[in-house]
Amino acid sequence: MKTTRRTAIATALSTVALGFPALVRAQPQVLKVATNTPESDPLAVYLKEAISAINAEAKGSVELRLFPNNQLGSNTDVLSQLRSGGVEFFPLSPLILQTIVPNAGISGIGYAWSGYDKLWPAMDGDLGAYVRAEIAKVGIHTMETMWDNGFRHITSGDKPVLQPETLKGFKIRVPPSPLWTSMFQAFGAAPTSINFAEVYTALQTRIVDGQENPLQLIYNAKLYEVQKHLSLTNHMWDGYWVLANGRMWRGLPEDARKVISKHMTASGLRQREAIAKANESLVTELTQNKLTIHKVDQAAFRRQLSSAGFYGEWAKRFGADGWRLLEKHAGSLS
Repeated sequence: MKTTRRTAIATALSTVALGFPALVRAQPQVLKVATNTPESDPLAVYLKEAISAINAEAKGSVELRLFPNNQLGSNTDVLSQLRSGGVEFFPLSPLILQTIVPNAGISGIGYAWSGYDKLWPAMDGDLGAYVRAEIAKVGIHTMETMWDNGFRHITSGDKPVLQPETLKGFKIRVPPSPLWTSMFQAFGAAPTSINFAEVYTALQTRIVDGQENPLQLIYNAKLYEVQKHLSLTNHMWDGYWVLANGRMWRGLPEDARKVISKHMTASGLRQREAIAKANESLVTELTQNKLTIHKVDQAAFRRQLSSAGFYGEWAKRFGADGWRLLEKHAGSLS
């Protein structure tokens, strides 16, 4: 009787499959891509471009869906979701990733990079490979091409930041990252870690005196509405590693992984170009939105970091291997 019942069930299922193929056709594996930036930011724009190309070429095997503008939570929330598998892809600053991968933040050392001509060969080469290997140790897969966020500058409400001394006692919002906190403490500031989703309100209500971000994000988040001054400090560079849940990534078919990697790389390179082009006009646009722009003596800020022991401390914390690769491309930071 048991054998007969099993045979009958198998025959019925075969009949359904043959007669109604639409009912048993495999559905694509839906993969969530989260980001904290507004849809107008180049990160979200070019992620959308990559996702469209991936979905078209994957032909129904996988389907990526974008959730921009903190829809799935703050950076720290989504990072936790990425690790648990609740979110499959998440582009994140290495300085925030530093909270679980300490050496991921090495590219964000204050005043390390004189320009992109030194930065991209490092991050596309051996320094980037070193960081990806560190990230892999916590079970996260990292796309090979890093996306740009830009060199960062300080905005303020009541007075511009013109010299390192201006930062003494200055309450500045920073992302939740040890490196950011350490750097501004070396300037004598009072850094406060606040997730980006809460920055506008924190500035508006004077919880902090100012914040620091790349020009593009200052513009797209309309921070000029709650700030008066923009000081072109150029104090550090930040980018995005496109991260993937490691277990999910290893479980994807090889052809799907190739398609995703190919288009994430192509769109990432175009996003870099878009950031570089936008920076040429953003100072003018921010001025038109009533931000007063100030040039500063960047060398004075770097001297302050050096005299405060900032570089020596982080050389020890990152270790000899990582620091050697950093100075190979950026030059001596002693």
